[in-house]
Amino acid sequence: MSVNPVSRVQVVIAGAGPVGSVAAYRLAQAGIDVLLLESRDELPEDMRASTFHPPTLEMMAELGLLDDLEAVGLRAPVYQYRNRATGEVIAFDMGEIADVSPHPYRLQCEQFKLTRLIAAKLEGHPHGRVMFNRKVVHFEQDEGGVTVNIETPVGLETVRADYLIAADGANSLVRKWLGVAFSGFTYPEKFLTLSTAQPLEPFFDDLARVNYVADAEEWCVLLKVPDFWRVLVPAREDVPDAALTADAKKTAVFDGLTGGAGAQVLTHHRTIYKVHQRVADQYAHGRVLLTGDAAHLNNPLGGFGMNSGVHDVWNLTDKLRQILLEGQAAQPLLARYDRQRRTVMHEFVQAQTIKNKKAMEASQADNRTRHQAELHAIAANPDARRQHILTQAMYPSRQREAQIL
Repeated sequence: MSVNPVSRVQVVIAGAGPVGSVAAYRLAQAGIDVLLLESRDELPEDMRASTFHPPTLEMMAELGLLDDLEAVGLRAPVYQYRNRATGEVIAFDMGEIADVSPHPYRLQCEQFKLTRLIAAKLEGHPHGRVMFNRKVVHFEQDEGGVTVNIETPVGLETVRADYLIAADGANSLVRKWLGVAFSGFTYPEKFLTLSTAQPLEPFFDDLARVNYVADAEEWCVLLKVPDFWRVLVPAREDVPDAALTADAKKTAVFDGLTGGAGAQVLTHHRTIYKVHQRVADQYAHGRVLLTGDAAHLNNPLGGFGMNSGVHDVWNLTDKLRQILLEGQAAQPLLARYDRQRRTVMHEFVQAQTIKNKKAMEASQADNRTRHQAELHAIAANPDARRQHILTQAMYPSRQREAQIL
């Protein structure tokens, strides 16, 4: 097995998903030499994350990417909480926070559209490079930098860098090599996502593009992206995956949504995944830095996962620019990154996503969820309604981060 001569770059990033891609592009745009590594031979058409919240849209605008994303996404200014049993609908309009946000809506756009956009912009970039079929398998750091060992289809490559950013996902090898604890829990059930080009609007009154449907038996989330409706439902852990992806399950899910027309619905994706609530005990490890799913995992209710990962690297790239371009001391800045982002993850993202999931499941004898009663009260109170919209848009989490020294 061949080993190439050591090459040199300022930052190596493991993982070319949305988090790693944004980190790479922002650093390259700042004039920092960056190498973005992707273990697969191409960027897959991953349907998992598809919601961009307003603060993230502001970041995309600063990078000059928002117009391109808008062209391939859908604006969703209104989101709804629905009760399957009673038919009640509570709607929240993000237009109410137009005084705070230049983008008072969610942009529904699959994450692969962002990663492919950035990969194209990095082609030929003087400070950025993307390499496929490259997997970080080991690293060693010292006072002067970090040596990164990379597996390729034909051998091993070695790169010397100032910093290594781990954006290599939930099963991060970098995190495992660090030996850092990944504290939290895994939900007992699995989540099943189905996508269909079949219009669902005819089966509902005034259906929004983002909908949370509460039900004690089987809650669901309905999200519209440009070409598909995405449907997420829970599934018991003891049900085999083959049964969950079978036509019978697909038909049952869509029967519940369409009133019996599920057999006629054609799906384009059927995906099963386990869901976790976990946070690494430490994000900053000298010159090796955890971000995104490598640093934290949460359930998808609210669309905070990808967005919080992008917020991680927005914070981190600010600090790396100060270190690499301005010569500021690294340890205090990276320790602050760790404090800021782990605090926000525990206080906001983890707490809010757990609350969102419980709200979808709980029910009372009259089939009206306790959460829905709370939402009625919130919707009727202008101040409470505004705060709810701001919270779901992730503005308080951004403010909280800025308060942490």
